[in-house]
Formats: sequence, C-alpha cells, structure tokens
Amino acid sequence: MNVIIIKYGAGNVYSVKTALNRMGIEPSISDKTTDIRKADKVLFPGVGEASSAMQYLQEKNLDQLIPELKQPFLGICLGLQLMCKYSQENDTKGLGIFPAEVKYFDIDKKVPHMGWNNFTEIQGKLFEGINASDYVYFVHSYYATLCNDTCARTRYSLEFSAALQKDNFYATQFHPEKSGKVGEQILKNFIELKK
Repeated sequence: MNVIIIKYGAGNVYSVKTALNRMGIEPSISDKTTDIRKADKVLFPGVGEASSAMQYLQEKNLDQLIPELKQPFLGICLGLQLMCKYSQENDTKGLGIFPAEVKYFDIDKKVPHMGWNNFTEIQGKLFEGINASDYVYFVHSYYATLCNDTCARTRYSLEFSAALQKDNFYATQFHPEKSGKVGEQILKNFIELKK
C-alpha cells in the first residue's frame, strides 16, 4: 500500500510516521503533487501556525491539489483546521473542504486545551470499535465549530468538532498517533478504508 504523509513545514510528521511504522506501514513523506496523486492513502498532520502552513501549501500548489483528491485523506490537528473554510489564527483562508470555521478558545479555562479528553458523540467508519467514553489526546488553542460534517464532538467549556468527515476527507483535532490503543484503532480504521 502506498501511504503518503504530506510535508508542508508543519511539525508532527515523524510522530505520525512512527505510529504507522508500529502498524507495519512504511509511509513516504512528500510535498510533490505527482507523489500525492498516486498514493492509496494520504495523511495531512501538523502542529504549527495556520497562515505560514497555508503559504507553504500555496507555494507548492497543494492548496489546489488537496480538495481534488479522491483517495482516503486524513487531516490531523492543524491539518483539520486548514481543511476548514477559515481560521481566526492570523486571519487565514483555509482549503474550504469543510464549512466549519476555526476559532480561538475564548473561554474561562486554561488555553491551550491540552491533555486527555473523551467525546460527547461519535459516528462513522473512523470510529468503528471506539466508544464515546474513550479518551484521546488533544493539544490546541483553536477549535473547529460544529457543522454538518462533524462526526465527533468533544466539550472543553464549549462543544467543538473533534472530527470531521465529508466524502473521502476525514480529519481529527486530536492526535491519534499520541492516543495509545484508541488512536491506533482510529489510524487502522483509516488505513482500511476503501476508495
């Protein structure tokens, strides 16, 4: 299986690679459109800042390529946020795959939302074998609003999209690669998706 992790100047690529290695998968890391088009599965992880990450995508024409892809595609953390239509972080226009907006946690709790949290609701193929009471690992100061594509919700003072799904596009705000057995099951579910 040809699995690609998109390189776009955002951190966390190698922890996702390591998680896939533990599952017996050896992914490639690339920012080349030809490599990404040929992949069976594409992962789009990231830790970093939205506007500089989008700038890198634009420089490599990945902002045009990504929304056209037909194979299973998984955004993680910043990856999810960039797949939304807009982020408040440095007034950044996103890829527009999901209609959600990304907003800063303007709440009475500590920001970033960091550590283990569970779900208030889950649905869909990404969460087969997972319970809403299961805990996953989050690190983020911005969150995606709820929308029709929300397939998992989590509460941190307010309820937000913990995961999104539309057609072949999947995204998680939490880090499956840092979420132990639960995260491994979610990555396995993604890898086993059919085109």
